[in-house]
Formats: sequence, structure tokens, C-alpha cells
Amino acid sequence: MQDWWRGSVTYQVYPRSFQDSNGDGVGDLAGITRRLEHIARLGADAVWLSPFFKSPQKDFGYDVSDYCDVDPPYGTLADFDAMIARAHELGLKVIIDQVLNHSSDQHPFFKESRSSRDNPKADWYVWADPQHDGTPPNNWLSVFGGSAWTWDARRKQYYFHNFLAEQPDMNFHNRDVQDWHLANMRFWLERGVDGFRFDTVNFFFHDAKLRSDPADWRKKDKPDGNPYEMQYHIFSKNQPENLLWLERVRALLDEFGATSVGEMGESHHAIRMMGEYTAPGRLHQCYSFEMMGYGFTPVFFRDRIESFFTGAPDGWPMWAFSNHDVVRHVSRWMKQGTGQDSVAKLAAALLLSFEGSVCLWQGEEIGQTDTQLEFDELVDPQGINFWPEPVGRDNTRTPMVWDGTPNGGFTTGKPWLPVKAPQLARNVASQEGVAGSVLEFYRAMIAFRRGSAALMRGRTQFFDVEGPVLAFRRDGGADSVLCLFNLSHHPVSVTVTGASGLIGPSHGSAVHGDRVTISPCGFAFLTAGTEAAARA
Repeated sequence: MQDWWRGSVTYQVYPRSFQDSNGDGVGDLAGITRRLEHIARLGADAVWLSPFFKSPQKDFGYDVSDYCDVDPPYGTLADFDAMIARAHELGLKVIIDQVLNHSSDQHPFFKESRSSRDNPKADWYVWADPQHDGTPPNNWLSVFGGSAWTWDARRKQYYFHNFLAEQPDMNFHNRDVQDWHLANMRFWLERGVDGFRFDTVNFFFHDAKLRSDPADWRKKDKPDGNPYEMQYHIFSKNQPENLLWLERVRALLDEFGATSVGEMGESHHAIRMMGEYTAPGRLHQCYSFEMMGYGFTPVFFRDRIESFFTGAPDGWPMWAFSNHDVVRHVSRWMKQGTGQDSVAKLAAALLLSFEGSVCLWQGEEIGQTDTQLEFDELVDPQGINFWPEPVGRDNTRTPMVWDGTPNGGFTTGKPWLPVKAPQLARNVASQEGVAGSVLEFYRAMIAFRRGSAALMRGRTQFFDVEGPVLAFRRDGGADSVLCLFNLSHHPVSVTVTGASGLIGPSHGSAVHGDRVTISPCGFAFLTAGTEAAARA
């Protein structure tokens, strides 16, 4: 099916932390192949792999030194091919990361580019002369702290990097750079991948005039933990040329019937931009970090979903609550519920009921929380630079926990990040086949979604229900579902019309005539007519 991605469930794998097959403490492709059956049994449609390409690992694979080969700790191209074959046997699509905005400073092209101002790759990266006082050409900041410009004595110029100094930005104003990346993508498409997830999809182009970014207009009572958030990035990223480039990418993907997902790295207009980036002829899907924060109210979720579909009726979102860059949602929202399992199940029911596609982060299907790490246990440059706040990314990237043995069955060696007792207590083996476990709930909820035309592709009608209740109807023709969620730690009661009978994995709910009572962190799905409604 050409548009299989609409309403799909994708499972994100962080290769370094999923399964180690050779005891070196680092996850690898052979380990992923071994565990693909877990993802298939969960009911996912696709697996997304974070980077496994050759890299010095300064940013754990997001600094690529060879776009068409596997970093040796992860295995070989033959291992990749075997993984693709096994995934397809299990009915899983495979989506792989593409980190195109920047390369590693160890990439041969950057080494050549920095060697002089007149070599064949001189204009493949973003170079600029200093101001007369020797300072950088403008005020652009790095996401990872400090100036986004680093001095290079060989060229006597600054080079631009949105992230680490070891991750120089490529110059997408140079069409040769675009053509080269298209060729790299073709390499993987011909190996059988089903699509790409594009890292920092709104960062590709910079303002050619190098104008400084203005200050963030939003009122702030104190400085942000990361000064990057104190600027309004209208010149260092978010350029209109991004959209034209994505149309070239889409043309290539359409040759292979492949799909795309874009990461919208933006804190100002992310929902609107998701719509722009998924307009016809551009990306298939886009996600942002809008639902990966601490917002947890009916108004918050309703606003994000309604804003997207109102502003982009032809676009398509991918919603996610967690990924490899943020605090796990159970850790963020625990205070909202009566316990870890309750919050994990409520989050799953919410996410898997939303209009759009869904992405799950490895470990959330067992209710995993962030790992509390000491400073000397950190390896993430972002976490080290901003210690102790904002929290870095190591806490969410600790290894997947498969069983209760030391290191959780992830490795027979010393894991690259520790597996601690609170995480070890929540493992796949201890929840497998156990009625009421978070794992079995995820399986049931995904099956419920896949079996419902309304939840897969139906439109959403929200209802004005006061208090902590999020209420909406998903309409799929003859198949309509009324969805009620109690986002609080006390019981609530809701009046419904045009709906009858609990369906699916409803939790902590009961129907008494036209009243539905919902326990703390509970939820209810009801068979509904197209006129069904809810009120307080």
C-alpha cells in the first residue's frame, strides 16, 4: 500500500543501546536483527534506526564521516542487509536516519574544504571572514553551547556549526552538495530501505547574507538554561530554500515508493512549520518536540492537534511523547498520576488515539523511566556542557532492558551506559504474557488502533469538557470511536450522548446510563455514532 505510513506506528531504535551481540558493551546491527521479533509482536508497522554510519562518535553517530558505510562497532553492510531482510520477513518497514545538515569534521570533504580557499570542496561548507575586530561574522549560537562559529587558522576564516565544532554545517546553497546527498540516499534506497528520518530538517539552509538572529520576543523571567533558546532563529535556520530542497528529496523518494519523516527542531512555530514541511510534494510526515515537554492538560493536547489540522489540512503529523533527545514521558508526567504503570498506560492510550502517525521510543512499551546518572557517568557532550541543567540525553539513552539479569540482557560485557536498579526492575521478560502489564497493554492498544478505521485515519472532533478530561470523537465512516481521558489523580464523571458500550482496552472506566465514570489516569473508548458527544 503506497500510503502505508498514514496512521502507522513506528518504533525508534537507538542502535548503540538496543542489543549487543558480541559483548563489547555497544549495541549493534546483529543485535537489532535478533530483537526485531519483539517490535513485530508489539504491532509496529516500521522500525526507525538512529545513525549507524561511520563516525568518530563525538555526537554518537550524528557526526558522519562516511554516509555509505557502517561504523565497525555496529557491524558491516552485510549485517545491515541481513537486518533489512529479517525486518521485511516480519512485515516491518525500515526507516533510517539521514544526518545531512552537517558532517563530521573528519569527513574527507571537510578536510579538503579547510585546506585552502580555492580547492574543489572549498564551498561545500559554510565559511565566513571575521569582522574587523576578529570576532565571528554574526551572533549565531550553537545548540550545544557557545558561538556557532569556530576559527580555522588555515583558511583564516570561521566555519559554521549549529551543533558541535566537530559537526561543520554543509553549504546547501551549493547545488553540488544537494546532488551528492541525493546520491547517498539512493545508495540506501537501492539496498532496500523503506524511507528516511531526516535529522534537523529545518536547518539545511542558512541566510546567505549572514544576518544576526534577533532576541526571542517572548517574555522571560530569567535566562534559559541553554542560551540558544534566547534567540529567535529566523536567519541561522528556517529558510524558505529548505522547502525547495525537500521537493528534490521527495522526487527521489517517489521513484522508490519510499516515505519520509522530518524532525522539526524549532521552539517558536513548530506546529505551523510541520504543516508547511508536509504540504503535497514535500515530506510525508513531520514531528516536533511540542509533545515532548511537560505540558499535560486537555487544552495542551487539543491545541496542538487542532492547530496542525486547521493550518495544514493536506499535511500529516507524526506524534511522539519521547525520543533519544528528551526526558522519558513517564518521568516527566509521573506526578500527574497514581503510579508509573498508570501514567505509562494513559500515555499510550492518548498517543495511539491521536489523528496522524505515531512514533514510540524504545523502552516506553515497558514503562521505562530516565536513568539518574552522576556527572562522571555522562558521555553526552550536551549533558556535560550544561550540567546539571538542562538534563542531557544520556539519561534516556541507557540500554534496553530485556530481562532481570545483570545489564538487563543487553550485553555480556560492560555497557556503554549503566543499567541501574530502577530500570532493571522493568524488563521485557517480566512483563511478557502478564495480564495488566504495560507491555501487554501496548500490544492491545496498538492492535485496537490497527483494527479501527476511525483511529487509523478518521478525523477528530473535540468536545468542550471542563476540568481534567480530554474528550474527542474519531470518525471513520461507519466506525466512530468516542475517546475520553482523565488527566488527573482523582476520579471524574462525564455525560455522553450517542455512544454506548466500552470497547478496546478501556481502563478504570464504567458506564452507568449516559454517565461514564473514569478513575485517576483512566480512559474510556466507546462505540459512537457520528453525532456522539461528551460534556462534563
